[in-house]
Amino acid sequence: MPAWLAVTILGLIEGVTEFLPISSTGHLLLVENAGWLPRQSDLFNITIQSGAALAVLMAFGGRLWALLTHVTEKAAGGYLLKLVVAFAITGAGGLAVKRLGFTLPKETGPIAWATLVGGLVILAIEWSLRGRRPGSQVTWPMAVAVGLAQLLAAVFPGASRSAATILIIMAMGLARPAATEFSFLVGVPTLLAAGGLETLQALRHPAGAAPTEWGLLALGTVVSAATAFVTVRWLLRWVQTHRFDPFGWYRIALGLVMLARFV
Repeated sequence: MPAWLAVTILGLIEGVTEFLPISSTGHLLLVENAGWLPRQSDLFNITIQSGAALAVLMAFGGRLWALLTHVTEKAAGGYLLKLVVAFAITGAGGLAVKRLGFTLPKETGPIAWATLVGGLVILAIEWSLRGRRPGSQVTWPMAVAVGLAQLLAAVFPGASRSAATILIIMAMGLARPAATEFSFLVGVPTLLAAGGLETLQALRHPAGAAPTEWGLLALGTVVSAATAFVTVRWLLRWVQTHRFDPFGWYRIALGLVMLARFV
């Protein structure tokens, strides 16, 4: 398979799965471990997430502009500060984990179990929310929980950053649309920072690794951004009238297939 085609397919996978609660990293590692597509570096897998983050900026341009132009008002300023706090918790925790020498697991087993368990958690949380009347305001405990959930998802491929962040604050009482928006917005600096850090390290320490094909990396990032934009716009409409149960069942089925086939 030509390298450009493999990179394009990986960009499509990343763009579709990054903001759906099904784990982009898990899907990327799955197709690579299965031998369906050539294995890519952590730099590639993390950097194309930056393209997905750019899609959120495009999708939420109006919302972000409204927040920034009213930053001196209590509601807008408080919301932005909560985004900053959630990102800061993830960033500080991520740097600490990286200093300890952590690298993403490459084995299919942990990804399969995280996918399966995550599906069960989605169904359990959706079931627990039946009959409850959720709120629309993001609280400080919710912001802290999102920061910690992002960190958890970062060290457990297959957990899904979107699933972890959206579901934790839904369980804490936030309405599905509001939880989805906050998760997407806090994901922008998180994914951009992760991609920027990996790129900087690749430039500073190129020795000992295969040369980075920057053209292919750019292609994967652009494809990821375009696909993620369509996916984000679709999901924002979906959560207005639908639950996340279908994604839970999908994760359970995929997790079982992975365990039976690859473990």
